[in-house]
Amino acid sequence: MCPSKAKQKRHHCSSTSSAVPIEDWREEAINGGSLKHVNLDTGSNGWASPPGELFFLRGPDYLTKKAKLPSGEWLLNPAGVDWLRSNAKLDHVLARPDNRVMNALRRSRNCEKSFKDFVIAVNLQVPGRDHYSAVFYFSSKVDEPIDSNSLLYQFINGSDAFRNSRFKLVNKIVKGPWIVKTAVGNYSACLLGKALNCYYHRGPNYLEIDVDIGSSAIAAAILKLALGCASAVTVDMGFLVEAQSNEELPEKLFGAVRISQMELNSATYVDSATPTSKVLPVNSSGESENEDLEQ
Repeated sequence: MCPSKAKQKRHHCSSTSSAVPIEDWREEAINGGSLKHVNLDTGSNGWASPPGELFFLRGPDYLTKKAKLPSGEWLLNPAGVDWLRSNAKLDHVLARPDNRVMNALRRSRNCEKSFKDFVIAVNLQVPGRDHYSAVFYFSSKVDEPIDSNSLLYQFINGSDAFRNSRFKLVNKIVKGPWIVKTAVGNYSACLLGKALNCYYHRGPNYLEIDVDIGSSAIAAAILKLALGCASAVTVDMGFLVEAQSNEELPEKLFGAVRISQMELNSATYVDSATPTSKVLPVNSSGESENEDLEQ
């Protein structure tokens, strides 16, 4: 490798922050969020990762027997949660130069290896006088690229129409007032891509899904009710690509998160006027990708 190339590679791996490079970017991403990582069973005002077995999804015989089974291990690993407040709706947060998860990925000491990692972010946009975003980050597993023959791979690289027909949420109220359980249901499933306006941002090593909850009056009203007593509510949310044929079954979560008795004022303020970054993530050779962020 010529000296100029080596210098360029070191620059890319440590750019975007003056912080000391890190060995495991996921550890920083999980523990550095505006919503703290807490114990699954006893934590409050934070998030945790519920096991897949708590979610019942379509099993291998679902199309004939309608049988649902506990989901197995997540397809992706948790990579943190952000609870953000802003003066306007926050779109495409992964392209922001201040996004801490992508910056942690860039700062990783093992830059060549880390930029083979893929991130999916689900950005639930909450309308109101103050705009909030609950952003859930999931990443591909260490040394396990996403299977190119999988339904998740098709979803990542498919059309928006395909994504809207498959993007699914399953949720369960673990703890909360009866009025919230009545409105939401103890356990429910919903194709978010059909019920709400979803916007997809595909980058070189990520997919962000912005879910506009305000696009449905019913969803916005239910959420307003839940947020009114958020500090008393614990909810599990699982995200998946819906299986619609025998070949695609059984369903698998790509990620799941538990939000435990969250305080609204724990949100970190973000200036919506901050421009999105024009600097693309580097590829595994240490050079910038020459393609648009959105495809």
